[in-house]
Amino acid sequence: MATSIVQYFGEQESKCGYCTGTNCSKSHGMHAYRLDCQDYQDLIDRGWRRCGNYCYKPINDATCCPCYTIKCDALEFKLTKSNKRTLRRINKFLRDGKRESKEQDDDLDPSASANATCDEGSNVNISEPQPQLPDRKPTAIDVEQVATNLAQEKKNVQEKPSGEELKKAERAIIGGSSVASTKCESLYFRLPLLTLNFLLAGGIGSNPPRKKAKQMRLERRQAKLGSNAERLEKPKSATAEKSLRDFLNTPRDTDKHKLKLRLVNVHGDEFKRTLAESYELYKKYQITIHNDPPKNCQAYQDHLQVSPMKHEQPSDGPDKGYGSFHQQYWLDNKLIAVGVIDILPSSVSSVYFFYDPDYSFLSLGTYGSLREIDLVQSFAAQVPELKYYYMGFYIHSCPKMRYKGKLSASYLLCPETYTWLELTNDMCAKLDETKYQRLCPDPDVKDVDEFLEDEHLNNVMLLRDAKSFTTYGRLVQLCGFDSERDVIIEYSKLVGKTCALRMIYVK
Repeated sequence: MATSIVQYFGEQESKCGYCTGTNCSKSHGMHAYRLDCQDYQDLIDRGWRRCGNYCYKPINDATCCPCYTIKCDALEFKLTKSNKRTLRRINKFLRDGKRESKEQDDDLDPSASANATCDEGSNVNISEPQPQLPDRKPTAIDVEQVATNLAQEKKNVQEKPSGEELKKAERAIIGGSSVASTKCESLYFRLPLLTLNFLLAGGIGSNPPRKKAKQMRLERRQAKLGSNAERLEKPKSATAEKSLRDFLNTPRDTDKHKLKLRLVNVHGDEFKRTLAESYELYKKYQITIHNDPPKNCQAYQDHLQVSPMKHEQPSDGPDKGYGSFHQQYWLDNKLIAVGVIDILPSSVSSVYFFYDPDYSFLSLGTYGSLREIDLVQSFAAQVPELKYYYMGFYIHSCPKMRYKGKLSASYLLCPETYTWLELTNDMCAKLDETKYQRLCPDPDVKDVDEFLEDEHLNNVMLLRDAKSFTTYGRLVQLCGFDSERDVIIEYSKLVGKTCALRMIYVK
């Protein structure tokens, strides 16, 4: 597991990409020098989202256009009539080369298709507009050196400290009286190492240690692997409805056109080799579809090329591993579309989708989302918990962004309890009345990953002077106070207890 290193920027104001208002979009922001894939999964399950190395969480009860994280259960997904027409249109084009105008399809409209608005030239794509990045620059640190130092500290921990040492360390961190002794002073220099043990054990005063994530995944996989495979491959009757896989697996031996998909990691050689073609396609898309001036296309690198997540390939993960990828669509050796995605322990998260406007007649935005759902389904057969497709944010107050809610088996994240609720007509009716809603109707439901100041603050890991590690408790013990106390508490509450105790906060 990589160690996440972040710097919190606090509240941000910017122009809204939905209502186009000035300085009315409000969010919390932070820079991610490095993100572990599990940490990012936990962050998006608390309403965060990344744009390059920048992570942001809308302040839904204050921003102009509340943004609710939306996901689809790929194993429960059902094709609509409009989805099927899109798939048939593409299959027909690949088979005989005939171009069928979308105007011939009287049902391809925003109200009938999950992502039809992506393809109608209406300035809407598979995911939301990219946020305006803050002017503030992150503190310069040598990320590789910091990661190396932390790895070395972990390696140097040869044995578990004695019970007496742990008690003295605890008293030192929370303000005990034994700091005057020489033995305890020497213990201070070992505290960064001991802290690692504290964190691995769940921290001082916390609950008993949980099972390791890998062990939990293995247990769940053993229990669910068979059931997921059955759901994807159960026998069909003669009159059974065609599935998404059936449409995509149509025989292609005699096709006039050949469409190939390549999934490339953003840190790999294949990505670098095709970068020039990918960038030219992005530029053409932004200028033609979104009317962006050419100079604005330089955002490609900041938004879609860089990623704080390394390519992780655990033995119990999917074949392609976890991390940030571009799914490339090659038609007769020509790049016509790219889906930017993050593959995470429980989901595939759609970041952006762009395509060649010359092929708009193929409804590539819709087709891209269906392909990504199929990708999730294939991963779920290997890793049972990886069964969700995240579409970014659902913005009910912006009508052109409601298309995301048209996908079946869609769920919204409650911004207060961080529980998932099915997107229903009743929920939409409530959002019609008031654009900000708690969503979870039960007032007794609480945030199960709530960060509690009295119990958890002392165990938050900090990076000082861009090189030295400590805990918040030890910092206060040594310095007597900390001017960033309120900021660190705010950050910790926003990312949740699990991430606050696992990630490293850069002061």
